[in-house]
Amino acid sequence: MTQIPKIRQSAVIAYSLDAEYPKVMMITSRGRRRWVLPKGHVCEGQGARAAAESEAFEEAGLRGRLARRKIGTYFYQKADEAKDMHYKVKVFPMQVERVAEDWPEKPERDREWMDFPTAVNAVEEPELKVLLREFGEMLSVVHAAKA
Repeated sequence: MTQIPKIRQSAVIAYSLDAEYPKVMMITSRGRRRWVLPKGHVCEGQGARAAAESEAFEEAGLRGRLARRKIGTYFYQKADEAKDMHYKVKVFPMQVERVAEDWPEKPERDREWMDFPTAVNAVEEPELKVLLREFGEMLSVVHAAKA
């Protein structure tokens, strides 16, 4: 059985607890303009965590406290690419501390704070929906306990 090669990527669930309920920063993809997490390729010699932190700033202008460990992984395939290109994305939570007015990919993307249920409905990837739902539920419990 042939194994399909997977391209390694990292992403952040960039969240805020400053509002009355937890929110997540979503961005639009460059091609189809659909809602996604800030994510990108893990370069040779770069760790997944470092890649996630870089992508958060490059794609969304975000800085914050990035978790040391990933909270999960999801897989996807781009609709406009060959069938043999599959992506494996490690996801790291990041509590946002600064949101830049300007960032490298600002002309190419929109960004928007969403509550977690809205973000779950906005993304297409089933495994990402699960990660967002579960992380959002956990943050809601933590947020309620602090109130």
